[in-house]
Amino acid sequence: MKRRESKAFAGLLVLALLLTACGGRGYQTKGIEGLLPDLEFRLTSETGQVITEADLTGAPVVVFFGFTNCPDVCPTAMARIAAATDAAGEGLDTDLQVLFVSVDPGRDSPARLGRYTDFFSDRVTGATASVETLRAMTKRYRATFGYDAPNEFGDYNVSHSSAMYVFDAEGDARALFRPSDSVTAMAADLRRIAAGG
Repeated sequence: MKRRESKAFAGLLVLALLLTACGGRGYQTKGIEGLLPDLEFRLTSETGQVITEADLTGAPVVVFFGFTNCPDVCPTAMARIAAATDAAGEGLDTDLQVLFVSVDPGRDSPARLGRYTDFFSDRVTGATASVETLRAMTKRYRATFGYDAPNEFGDYNVSHSSAMYVFDAEGDARALFRPSDSVTAMAADLRRIAAGG
């Protein structure tokens, strides 16, 4: 295992242990209050404009790291969060946003991101940045991503974290949605966070 991959794995292991030991606090998913830093980023959105956390303050934000060529994990995650926001119903702040952060800036242009996010929900905004900026952002939230070697046609896959990070209206990290969490549990925690609970 390369040193960089080893460090990334060690970081994820530490996060998993911390979440197991300290998470919860009544969440139906995984509570992460006090375990991760507040929401902070500077990216290029699907409109081609710079977007920062200041543009999303005042309502909960769900952050997911993925890429538009992802064959399974990303579309499944986006479909699940769209279903959870619908299931949350009237108890969910209508301003809740989902930030789809592409870790594949070489292929995911603003226009491509816009087409991708429009398919799932008008709550979803696509954004990306340079690889260096994305590395810093994912490191901040103890996530990771990497690129497989391209095939003979130049196509390649991107490995990335599969969790969704949920921040409250003040930008504080509150919950982690994992692939094993049910849509019902996600909806319940979205209602709780939107209500300030």
